[in-house]
Parts: sequence; structure tokens; C-alpha cells
Amino acid sequence: MSVTKTPTTRRRFLQAGGASLAGASALAAPNIARAQGTTVIKMQSAWPAANIFQTFAQQYADRVNAMSGGSLQIDLLPAGAVVQAFQLQDAVADGVLDAGHHVTAYWYGKNKAASLFGTGPVFGTDANQMLAWINYGGGKALYEELINDILGLDVRGFFAMPMPTQPLGWFKGEVTSIDDMQGLKYRTVGLATDIMNGIGLSVTQLPGGEIVPALERGVIEAFEFNNPTADSQFGAQDVSKHYMMGSYHQAAEFFEIIFNKSFFETLSDEQKAILEYAAEAANTANYGLAMDQYSADLVKLRDEDGVNVYRTPESIMKAQLDSWDKVLADLEQDDFFRRVVESQKAWSERVGYYMILNQADYKLAYEHYFPGRLPS
Repeated sequence: MSVTKTPTTRRRFLQAGGASLAGASALAAPNIARAQGTTVIKMQSAWPAANIFQTFAQQYADRVNAMSGGSLQIDLLPAGAVVQAFQLQDAVADGVLDAGHHVTAYWYGKNKAASLFGTGPVFGTDANQMLAWINYGGGKALYEELINDILGLDVRGFFAMPMPTQPLGWFKGEVTSIDDMQGLKYRTVGLATDIMNGIGLSVTQLPGGEIVPALERGVIEAFEFNNPTADSQFGAQDVSKHYMMGSYHQAAEFFEIIFNKSFFETLSDEQKAILEYAAEAANTANYGLAMDQYSADLVKLRDEDGVNVYRTPESIMKAQLDSWDKVLADLEQDDFFRRVVESQKAWSERVGYYMILNQADYKLAYEHYFPGRLPS
């Protein structure tokens, strides 16, 4: 699904009085407002206001605001305040917004390699280790090549929050084999659309806020979004009672925090550093909150909402890996895509070897102390 490029410029948007702002009247004035030495940064997310992802974005904003000593002030807006979720990158590149908080899968329609920076294949390393690839394994330079050289966007970006594996999702009944999934109208985003199409589903890409309305209209029959907290916040448990945990379709994702590059370059070196390294601080804050909330909400879904929680069968996950192989064989015909995959494989071969060989068997320890708690 292509991301439609908005023709709106910052000047045109502001001259129009910000009619699409939906109540956020602060954008009736220029985006960069200086008062008593403070630079106000208008940032919109791709997330509804009442969603834990918006809380994660706010954690980033709060750290920037606190660390800058008042020289920077991020004014965070929810999805739809200025533009829709899939239009966020264009709005930042065009200067309609100063900054955005979303994921690269939301603009992979421009170039499928975008999905490699968040919803790519799993070569034996998780999101923590792939975020390390971005910062230490050459991923950052490849990302900037895609954004600035290939797509020619006026954008500067950083990454935060190594997300836990995203569940296979919500279904009408327990999924025990690939046969149970054939032909289902299913929601996901990014390269996961190719992977899930490859194992027999009929996939539609939708932002999180459109999932329940799409279910009600029959546009989709099954879906995944991200995690027990965000899923329950939009009412997944009210439309399904079967939750499949574990999948390779999105097992190493993170948030992308973007700024209009021309705006970013007007800031002092100190302010630029704060915006960059606040993303590292948000990693710790986001992940800690996720561990607390995701685990508590999964138990609530199971014990209070009557949701049946299952572990996705290994046969389905093997089928996903086979689907990844076919998708990659086609997409690696593109030189840039191939170079990114080769970089990720080289990193994963080395880092995965260390981690898998060295890591304790946490499942064994869990079952030792909490026997019978895990689904069979």
C-alpha cells in the first residue's frame, strides 16, 4: 500500500488556518515559536491519544524537555491532529510538522527496504540486538542513505524502544496449522504483508486506529497490532477471544523518531545531541514500562476478559521463515535492499552466535519455579 504524498507545505498549511488540526489550535502560529529562549517543536505521532505508544512518545518528549533546561519544548500531538498516520513522514519532510514518532513500516510503500529498519526478517537476533546493529553495525549509515540519498527526503531520524516480538494476533478460533489461516482477511503492515500473503492470508494494511472499524465492516477477519496493552486499549478482546502469541512477521521492530532536517540543522550542537541521545534514554523508559504493562495486561486478558491465550505452533513459524526466504529472493534483486540484508545477516551471524550460545534457558527456569503456567 503506497503512502500518499501530501502536497501541503508548511506555509500553505499555516495560511489555511490549520483547518485539519482538529482542535489543536497551537498550530495556527508558526511551528517554531521562540519565547524566553525556548524552541517549541511540533511533533505528531502515529498513535491515538489513549494508546500506550503515545505514552512511549511522551516519555521521549519529557526527556528532551527536561534535559534541555527549557531551551527545547516538544509539543506532542496524537495521530490525526494534523495528518493521518501514514502521511506523517511526508508532513515532517515538507515542514508541516517539525517532528514525528512512528515506525518505518508506515512508509514502506515508498521503498520496501524501509521495512528492514523495523519489520524485517529474523536471522536469529531480536529487536535489542538489531537496534545495536543500527547503532554499531552499519545500519545507521544505510538508513540515512535510504532517507536522504535514495528518497531525497528532508528528514533526520533516530530509533528507540526495541519492541518485544509481536503476537501472531487475534482470530475467531485457535490456529493450530497453516490450514486454519488460508484466505483469512488479515491486518498487518510493512513487509509482514508479503510474508503473511505468502502463507495464504489476504492482507490489508491499516493504522492501529482503523482496526476495529475495519472488523465491524468486514474488511478484515483477523489481525495483529503489537502487544497485549495496545491491543486491549482498542478493544481487541471485545471482538475476539483467541490470541496467538509468537510470530516471525514482526519480531524486531522499534520506533522511528524523525525531524525535519532543515529545522534540525538550525539547532545548536547541544540541542541536536539532546534530541539524539534522548532516544537512547527513551529506550530504557519505554522498555521498562512495556515489561510492566504488557505482562499485566496479558494476565488481565486471560483472567478477567476470558481470552484464550495460545503459543503459535512451530509449524506456522517455520512456514513464515520459508515465506521470508521467497520474499527476500525477489526483493534482493534491488541492490540497496540486498546490501541491507547482507549487513543484517553478517551482524546476526556473529551476534546471534554469541547470544544463543551464551544465553541461559529462561524457559527452563520459568517452568522450574512456575510449573504448569505456560500453555502446552
